[in-house]
Amino acid sequence: MLFKLMFLGTVALIFITTTVNADASKGQKLFSKKFKKACTINGAKMAAKHSQDEWEAIQEDGKLAKEFKRICPDLEIEDIKEKYIPHLYDFVYEYANDSGNVPSC
Repeated sequence: MLFKLMFLGTVALIFITTTVNADASKGQKLFSKKFKKACTINGAKMAAKHSQDEWEAIQEDGKLAKEFKRICPDLEIEDIKEKYIPHLYDFVYEYANDSGNVPSC
């Protein structure tokens, strides 16, 4: 019984740590380095395409990469690696049109 509790606690900690590791500044750097050229808009304009609630709904539906592709037709969806998604989401959420924040890219 104690082993099961310890195991479940470890699994929960791993999931929490993964979520906490997402970083808006890393997402901003990823956008600037890997997607800005294909998008032809800067990160501020990209993030401002939606409100925080809209970005959250897009992320919860698992459609963030598709939304990036919709906004940036020249972007290759294969370039948006799964490991980038949490950081890109944190970036666009942090700087959404209703956040009051403005990124430096």
